[in-house]
Amino acid sequence: MTGSHATPAPSARPDRRSHGSGMALLVIASCQLMVVLDITIVNIALPHMQRSLGFSTENLSWVVNAYTLTFGGLLLLGGRLGDILGRRRVFIFGVLLFVLASLLGGLSQESWQLLAARSLQGVGGAIASPTALSLITTTFREGPERNRAFGVFAAVSAGGSAIGLLAGGMLVEWLDWRWVLFVNVPIGLLIAFATPRYIRESERHPGHFDVVGALTSTAGMVLLVYGFIRASEDGWSDSLTLGAFAAAVVLLALFLLIESRSRQPITPLWMFRDRNRAGTYAMMLSLAAAMFGMFFFLTLFVQNVLEFSPLRAGLAFLPVSVIIAVGAGLASQLLPRWGPKPFMVTGALLAAVGLGWLTLTDVHSTYLGSILGPMLVFGLGMGMQFVSLTLMAVSGVAPKEAGAASGVLNATQQVGGSLGLSILVTMFGTASRHEATDQVPRFLEQATPAQLLEFRRTGELPPPWGNEVLTAGVSSAFVVAACFAVFAALVALLVIQVRASDLARLQGGATPGETVPGASASDGDVPKPAVPEATDDTPRPPPKQ
Repeated sequence: MTGSHATPAPSARPDRRSHGSGMALLVIASCQLMVVLDITIVNIALPHMQRSLGFSTENLSWVVNAYTLTFGGLLLLGGRLGDILGRRRVFIFGVLLFVLASLLGGLSQESWQLLAARSLQGVGGAIASPTALSLITTTFREGPERNRAFGVFAAVSAGGSAIGLLAGGMLVEWLDWRWVLFVNVPIGLLIAFATPRYIRESERHPGHFDVVGALTSTAGMVLLVYGFIRASEDGWSDSLTLGAFAAAVVLLALFLLIESRSRQPITPLWMFRDRNRAGTYAMMLSLAAAMFGMFFFLTLFVQNVLEFSPLRAGLAFLPVSVIIAVGAGLASQLLPRWGPKPFMVTGALLAAVGLGWLTLTDVHSTYLGSILGPMLVFGLGMGMQFVSLTLMAVSGVAPKEAGAASGVLNATQQVGGSLGLSILVTMFGTASRHEATDQVPRFLEQATPAQLLEFRRTGELPPPWGNEVLTAGVSSAFVVAACFAVFAALVALLVIQVRASDLARLQGGATPGETVPGASASDGDVPKPAVPEATDDTPRPPPKQ
């Protein structure tokens, strides 16, 4: 297989490798796009789901939360599954589980059936997504080749939310809300069919599954998010709100205790001892919170205040996907020269500027005059961020820990998005209630008899009074979202330190004590990251706590 005397054939070899690598990246990126866009593709379909399946307004939010919470909470276990059982095998299983759940969700006849299917989708996504990222580390040579692959993966991860809104608008307007779920079935089957043809199976590492750790972390985050959502509806003094927060603290503390004592934890705590990696996770947590909030509240604004149709609302977010891809491509090209820190700082600051700009939104705002500009600034910053954060999170990690490292990164994105959105919804609810106390008297003075009757039936203010309430809440939520982005910028500036070895890896060169990755790979072998004085087959004890 691998030997120093092997000489690759001069002809046909580069084209075959390029074609195989390109198809492997297409398969991996397609899976990530399918999983990520499913977080937002249902947003525009929510009113149609409510009418079709009889959801109450409060329970409707769990159509989104059931997916994001199981997805984010089980990502850590999903990354470990790939390390132990083989990443290609686990990747295919996760994709097929996602396909099955999508089919069941589209066929749902009761609200509980859809929620169960959405939870199962989250499980499938949690298995497939971290495995997809770790497959990049074992499929592409470290240096420019892997940088480009990470750039594509990061652009898909960051732009998937906007693409989901566009796809959801088209499917709802042209077909039916059920197609936002059915569309995953043919795509997922194609990915599962192509995977064995273009992606090699990774080495399997012995170990066990930290199921207890996965369950305590997931349950703790679910209760934490539930506490914030309930606080926005029933106040901070509500007994169930306080009980949810208390139980979340206990479960998350138990999770940390389990991880600190486990021989093979799903979240190796030693990874957080590296200041760059710990800072990267903190930045991803806060930036994902800001990104989820931007898409959620702007979707409400353009449909309710600007009165965009579902398709037009989806098209309104298309420029964000384009500019995120531009930012990711720019960062991936310049990272080897400048390192990731300048892009991490600049990207977070651009995101903060865009969100700060959106705080000026009011009922007189227009899409071209008040929404498009901030979205483009925010998207450029996020595109630069995701490439830098992805590279920094997995840099220097041993191959057998790649799944765990990528699992933590994905988990912080999804859990940070869910947790951050619940915090922003709490701020939105508080500001909206305050504004409503001013708008209700004005409405009662000016409303027609028909409007008064509808208000008594629904308790909701019609336009223009309702638009004032919504806009006040959205503007306040963007203030907090901008604070999240500023926090990320401070972490990048004060915590992240780029070392010479980091730049050497980005440039595809050798760091002290290492050999150039793939320098002795023979024809047909997948290059593996270099490890000082050891090969990937050499048993290594787990890092000491």
